[in-house]
Amino acid sequence: MTAIVRALTDRARRDGARPLVTYYDLATGARTELSGRTFANWVDKTYHLLVELEVSPGDVVALPLALTHPGHWVTLAVTAGAWQAGAVAVAGDDDSAVVTVVGPDRTHGAGTVLACSLHPLGFGFDSPLPGGVVDFSVDVRSQPDAHAEEPVAESALAWRDATTVLSHADLASTPRVSDRVLVQPTSAHATLLAAYVAPLLGGGSAVVVTGDDPDAVARIAAQERTA
Repeated sequence: MTAIVRALTDRARRDGARPLVTYYDLATGARTELSGRTFANWVDKTYHLLVELEVSPGDVVALPLALTHPGHWVTLAVTAGAWQAGAVAVAGDDDSAVVTVVGPDRTHGAGTVLACSLHPLGFGFDSPLPGGVVDFSVDVRSQPDAHAEEPVAESALAWRDATTVLSHADLASTPRVSDRVLVQPTSAHATLLAAYVAPLLGGGSAVVVTGDDPDAVARIAAQERTA
C-alpha cells in the first residue's frame, strides 16, 4: 500500500465524516462536498471500474479531464482510483492508454473512453453516448463499495504530464496541509497537489472554487472558514 492510498484509507476510517473536498463551480452555482469516507467510496468504486476495464499496474490511464477540469472532484477521484489500481495517471491524451477519461464535451480517445458528465450530484448523461463509450457516473455506481488495491511500489510512476513526472514516493513528499484551504485551479499538476494530495497527507481539507469572480471567491472563503 502506497502512502497516498494508506492516507485515504486511514482518513476514511478515523475521520471519515469530516469534509475532504468541497467543490464550487461559480458558473453553475453548484456546490458538492465530499467527506473523507464518501470520497474514499468514490475512489474504491473507480478502482473496481478501472480493473473491470482491464487496467493493470503500470498501465496508462489518460486524463484529458485533468486539463479541462483540473479541480473538479471527479477528476481528483478518478486520479486517486487510477493510483489505487497501480496505473499511471497521464494529464492529457496518450496513445498507449488502456482507458481515456474525458469530460462532457468529448467522446474519443485511446483505449476505452470513460466519459464524465460532471453533474454536481454525480448523475450520468441525459442522452445516450456513442457505442463503446462508458458513462462513468452510471457504471461506477454499480461497482462494489469494498476497498481493494493493487500492490504498487513507492518508486513506481504515478503521474505524468507535459513537464512533470512523479512517483508515488514523490507524491508522499508533498508539503502537507493541515488547515482547510482555498484552492483556485491552475495547472493539472499544481491543482492535484493543492486540492487533494497535500490536504490528504496533512489531515486538512480543500475548498476548490472554479470561476473568476473575486467577490464570490472571497465570500466562499469566509463562509467555509478557509485559512
